[in-house]
Amino acid sequence: MTVFPETIPWSDLHQDAVGTLQRLEHSLGPLVITQGGQAAAVLMGIDFYECAEEERRLLRRLAKGEQEIRDGQGHTLEDVLAEASALLSSASA
Repeated sequence: MTVFPETIPWSDLHQDAVGTLQRLEHSLGPLVITQGGQAAAVLMGIDFYECAEEERRLLRRLAKGEQEIRDGQGHTLEDVLAEASALLSSASA
């Protein structure tokens, strides 16, 4: 099921900026600001922004790892598990 972002006309934002910001505090997603019936901008609360940025960073790291594997720069599962085991052993000692 596709969830469409909530939209609000520029005129509403202009007339009630404080109310719009309060709406964002309780919103689980961004608000799309429309102008002339067309999407013009996106406004989001800080919590939503921080979560989205963390997801973006994670996706970039995953994409970089996949590219390294394609380039032959990856590590075998055995090497990763051995390193993890060594780290866990030294941490518990």
